[in-house]
Amino acid sequence: MNIKVKRIHADAVLPQYAHGPDEDAGLDLRSVEDVVLRPGVPYAVATGLVLEIPPGCEGQVRPRSGLALKHAITVPNAPGTIDPGYRGEVKVILLNLGREDFPIAVGDRIAQLVLARYEAVEWEEAEPAASIRGTGGFGSSGRN
Repeated sequence: MNIKVKRIHADAVLPQYAHGPDEDAGLDLRSVEDVVLRPGVPYAVATGLVLEIPPGCEGQVRPRSGLALKHAITVPNAPGTIDPGYRGEVKVILLNLGREDFPIAVGDRIAQLVLARYEAVEWEEAEPAASIRGTGGFGSSGRN
């Protein structure tokens, strides 16, 4: 899949696979700004990139496992969605769940981007088909 991209910042780096597309699903997104993430305060970190995601696809922004495990840094709306019609700068909302400030520097890998296809939906009002589960909600499968 080819995705058009525009760098709007001198320090912007194109999303990259750390080990190539045969081994990685996610492409690394990098910061174009220095910022200090304060505990409990979300911040939208700039990437300096504008993407042209094709119709029928979305960009999913996900946390990096190393940042989450080692520093309690996450993407609170994970996966964040980049819609195909969005043409603004891609920013990554990061949240420091730790107890100490965490610095982000220009060029740091801050999140992963996964491109995924989706199906457009049109609703048809009807009576739902019967199922074994019936109208049972959460916990209705009978398992403990």
